[in-house]
Amino acid sequence: MKLYFVYIVECSDTSYYIGITNDLKRRIYEHNDGVKKEAYTFVRRPVELKWFEQFTNPNEAIKIEKQLKGWSRKKKIAQINKDWEKLILYSKNYSQFES
Repeated sequence: MKLYFVYIVECSDTSYYIGITNDLKRRIYEHNDGVKKEAYTFVRRPVELKWFEQFTNPNEAIKIEKQLKGWSRKKKIAQINKDWEKLILYSKNYSQFES
């Protein structure tokens, strides 16, 4: 069974990058090695893995990746910290917590 990973890395400038891969260890290595000069993370290395979830269905993984990319920074941090109360709170009225 093939696995797919959706992940969040924190970049050296404290921004977050969200991606999807079928080999998490290799992908984090690639981010830090600077394989692609045009990549978002290239000038923001090193990156540190903060969160990931694995999937067997690639379509579900893609759906979650897109969903996370649309989240506010505060909501991403709540996800990383597994702070379910804040995650729910930030989901209820997004505009109230923008900053």
